[in-house]
Amino acid sequence: MLHDLGARAMRAWDPEDAHGLAVRALKAGLGPRDRQLDDPALSVQLAGLLLRNCVGLAAGFDKNAEVPDAMLAAGFGFVECGTVTPLPQQGNPRPRLFRLTEDRAVINRMGFNNEGLEAFAARLAARRARSGVVGANIGANKDSDDRVGDYVAGLRRLWGSADYFTVNISSPNTPGLRALQTRSALEELLGRLAEARRALVAANRDRPIFLKVAPDLDDDEIEAIVDTVCAHGLNGIVVSNTTIERPASLASAARDEAGGLSGAPLMARSTEVLRRFHQAHTGRLALIGVGGVASGADAYAKIRAGACVVQLYSAMVYEGPGLVARIKRDLAARLRADGFNAVTEALGVD
Repeated sequence: MLHDLGARAMRAWDPEDAHGLAVRALKAGLGPRDRQLDDPALSVQLAGLLLRNCVGLAAGFDKNAEVPDAMLAAGFGFVECGTVTPLPQQGNPRPRLFRLTEDRAVINRMGFNNEGLEAFAARLAARRARSGVVGANIGANKDSDDRVGDYVAGLRRLWGSADYFTVNISSPNTPGLRALQTRSALEELLGRLAEARRALVAANRDRPIFLKVAPDLDDDEIEAIVDTVCAHGLNGIVVSNTTIERPASLASAARDEAGGLSGAPLMARSTEVLRRFHQAHTGRLALIGVGGVASGADAYAKIRAGACVVQLYSAMVYEGPGLVARIKRDLAARLRADGFNAVTEALGVD
């Protein structure tokens, strides 16, 4: 409760300053600790990775892999760090992060601000002997002459340190990045990643690789992405990133700011797109449900739509870090109330 009250107090600060303060507090060991054993019903395997629970931290919170262990201690079943690019970059000018309090939402146009691969890799290498699943969300530098090469560089540099990889081609804040979701561009990207992966596996164990997509896709695009992902041997799809759409229901003054919208208004759209991906992949892929998760009911809806695990970030801005424990308790209760003894039993039932 104290940490949730602290999160509420920080909403009086500039959003980016508040986030920086939160990360510094976590680095100092001042974060929450969920000491309760997770309900066995929430345990799941994600592309071969055994997770103690199915509620993960989405990319964006820990861009530079500074506090993955603190977030695991807070109760997350897995943590995704990044997005990281090969070279450090400042991102877009401030202000670039906006709270839409009335809508329980956030708009960001951060632009992949991060310290680069070397700093990220050093931090992951330093925690290599620790338990807990930590993934790397990899991206491309804004001014890169070879964006596909940037993704390959991220995969190679972090292969021995990250437990899994998410290929982020769906941020709306790097010009032209979403064009990588088209079939021809995706074929080149995933083909080169598959080639690099084969060489890496020959020298080390395999790691799951996921593709993170936008929620602003039609059925033909969904089918093409599923076919391409399967053809190149990726393990799953993260559905979804932020949206460039602005629902008419938005009431906050910042609703027209440029950038990607996340939080509660994304829940319905991202879940519907998730359901379409589940229908299209016919059991060939693992799906990670992201977008608008703020309660056990939201997490349960994602699972019933086809996700084997869920991720969240924006809701913590309004609910505090204690939210993850509340979601886990509520989700386990909902599963058992419907006669399910495991997350996998409820997967895709809708």
